[in-house]
Amino acid sequence: MAERVEQRLEDRVPELEQLERVGLFTHEEIRAVLKKATALEYKIQRRALRKEDFINYIQYEINLLELIKKRRARTGYSFKKDEIESSIMHRVHSLFKRATGKWKEDVQLWLSHVAFCKQWNAKHQLSKVFSTMLAIHPNKPALWIMAAKWEMETRLSSESARHLFLRALRFHPECPKLYQEYFRMELMNAEKQRKEKKELERAKMNVEEFNYSEKILNGEMAHIIYRDAVQKIKGVEFRLALLSIAKLFDFTHDLQKEILESLQAEYADNPLMWDYMARRELELGSLQSTEPTTKQMKVSEMTQREERCSAVFEEAVTAVPTEDMWKCYITFCLERCNRKTNSEELKQKRLERTLSVFSKAHESSLLPEALYKQWLKLLLESSLSQKAAEVAEAATKRFSPSVEMWQMRLQVLIQLKSDSVTQCFEEAFKHVKGSKGTLPLWILWVEWSEVANSKEDTEALYQKSLHAIAPAESVTMKEKYLDWAYRNGGYKKVRRVFTSLYESRPLSLDFFRKMIEIEKEQESCKMLHLREYYERALREFGSADSDLWLEYIKEELSHPQGKPENSGSIHWRAMKMLQGDQVMAATLEHTGSEEEQPLNKKETMTWKPRDVKPKILGQTKADECLLKNVLCVLDSDSEGSEFSDISACEDDVSLHTNTDVEDLCGELSRMSEDATFPQQPAALTYEMEDWDKELEESECSPYDAGDLYCGSFQENNLLASYSFREDSLYNPCCHHAACLAFTLPVRMTEVGQFDDADE
Repeated sequence: MAERVEQRLEDRVPELEQLERVGLFTHEEIRAVLKKATALEYKIQRRALRKEDFINYIQYEINLLELIKKRRARTGYSFKKDEIESSIMHRVHSLFKRATGKWKEDVQLWLSHVAFCKQWNAKHQLSKVFSTMLAIHPNKPALWIMAAKWEMETRLSSESARHLFLRALRFHPECPKLYQEYFRMELMNAEKQRKEKKELERAKMNVEEFNYSEKILNGEMAHIIYRDAVQKIKGVEFRLALLSIAKLFDFTHDLQKEILESLQAEYADNPLMWDYMARRELELGSLQSTEPTTKQMKVSEMTQREERCSAVFEEAVTAVPTEDMWKCYITFCLERCNRKTNSEELKQKRLERTLSVFSKAHESSLLPEALYKQWLKLLLESSLSQKAAEVAEAATKRFSPSVEMWQMRLQVLIQLKSDSVTQCFEEAFKHVKGSKGTLPLWILWVEWSEVANSKEDTEALYQKSLHAIAPAESVTMKEKYLDWAYRNGGYKKVRRVFTSLYESRPLSLDFFRKMIEIEKEQESCKMLHLREYYERALREFGSADSDLWLEYIKEELSHPQGKPENSGSIHWRAMKMLQGDQVMAATLEHTGSEEEQPLNKKETMTWKPRDVKPKILGQTKADECLLKNVLCVLDSDSEGSEFSDISACEDDVSLHTNTDVEDLCGELSRMSEDATFPQQPAALTYEMEDWDKELEESECSPYDAGDLYCGSFQENNLLASYSFREDSLYNPCCHHAACLAFTLPVRMTEVGQFDDADE
């Protein structure tokens, strides 16, 4: 791998020398570029390749090109581009080729290469990229269209574009978008040749030498494409799309006429065809008439056009009496009505026409449910409140099971301050009793009752709604009930409501958080009550929400009446209940929150290191670090007595080695002999592990392997000797074994054992 990297770096030397020689880069900048390139080269030469490494390398090279371009513009030096930019571009193409060869399915990577070629005008390379990309991704029509467009617009090759479209249609014979773009391309080619011929005739040159085909000039190729497309793709939308493309060119009148005739003959009962024919009257009026000179003439001309459109729509709703046809008619009227105009006369005519169409559709019982809302809105904006109430009542009679219709009618009655609101609410629930989604009606009723009725009536309505709606929807009503009780009854009232609502499931997390916020707003905020709310919330959502546990811990740490010593036990419970990724999230957040807490200077203890540091034969660096970390755990758990309860330590060693080893060993190694630290509760804390830093710090630990002999580390972990052969293959498990059994070193003396020591 190193030889390849060095070879690639040597290939950079000529361009780097040129950059320094011509003054675009300094010597220090060349060294920085070489250092960065070395790091990037090593990343893309690994066995386990990553796409991000290639992308970062490519982005660095592109940024380098941009920097060179800016410095050339600033200094005015424009030479040596073949030696500098061409070399970098060639390297970028090679990187793209390697990346797209490795990750062929990533279309975005291919498109990035295409964008780079377009930006730096690499036409020859881009043609190769398109060929390779289409060979790998022939199932994506958009890529075929992109390649054909580039051939037609950039390389000005209509033959290549036509060839690409024909190849694409072999893979996608029924793709409407491909036919539309192929149709557009042939028309563009015909227009281009017509303009070229016109310019040649104006220059009085011999046009016959260029062999222009009259069929192509007249758009015959587009005719052929249209006839072939309509045989394979049915539908009025496709033909209307082709017709809209043909209208962009002024030599396609025969083609437009052919498409219109086929539409009228084959789709006479389709609302979209009638809608197009009606709207076409607006355009025909602007083409046929002369430009009006006065404001009144403009208004008159626009009125005539809209009346012709309305006449076509009237014919359409007679020929095709369907909801879709009326919807097209009403949509047209609303669009014209919403257009801004300075003429009050034209505005009034548009409003009258729209309201008339609404009434006709309603009378024919073909007005869709969604359009009733727009009708009511238009009536209310026009100050026709009584008419709006009548329309709302008629809508609820026709769509009686619809919750939205009843909600619209009730909103109109509330806006009109009618006396029959309560009666209407009761009638609504009779009709929608079996329907789902009645929650909006209950919310509207209680919101209206809060303003119009007494507190007793509103509370009775809240309780009634909780029994009437579905359990899944009742959680929203419980939250609103809790908020209303606090606003109208105070703290004692909301406590009673919370206690009663807690007994009925289901509950939402916002329900508990709302109660916690209310408690915090009190002047005498009691931690006992907050603890109660948190505990109740954790019973319901403790297994899925890590934020709730963290909020509970922070509350214990920050509240004046809180007990910081409880945070460890709360965190231990969280680790037991949480599942999946929530465990790691809670661990990281809890670690950060503990670091922010100040030290408690009152609760301290004196700690002194041991001086015995014998060396175990055959012990590796990993063995020493592990034994030091284990001793940190044992000494911190003993709290005064030296290995006071070795059996308890053996039972709990697997628990502490996964949690407190890293934290305690790091802290102890940084303290002096007489350092003091607060007595921490016996709780689990998880921290982000920095293995390299831990190795360095563990070497300075005041404990040594002689404090406790637990056998060679290689005996318990077969990977220990292998993992330290190379830093890049470092295995953290070598320092944090899962479960180890520790034995107490036996140091017993016999009588007379050291009698000959003086000798």
